[in-house]
Amino acid sequence: MDLKHEDLKALVERTMPFGKYQGRVLIDLPEPYLLWFADKGFPKGELGRYMALALMLKMDGTEKLLDPLRA
Repeated sequence: MDLKHEDLKALVERTMPFGKYQGRVLIDLPEPYLLWFADKGFPKGELGRYMALALMLKMDGTEKLLDPLRA
């Protein structure tokens, strides 16, 4: 996956638009929730791409690297 600064910034700025975690910043979504989507299928488009990226960072243990990007 080709990571761009804009993608990483989106993870700390964009929020989940629906569901149990509506309004929560994407990088703050619980890993089990993201794993459920990985199994069932991420939403199409940017949202799904960002959710998959958030899961990858969580699984790698690198999500804390995004802390400096938080507003």
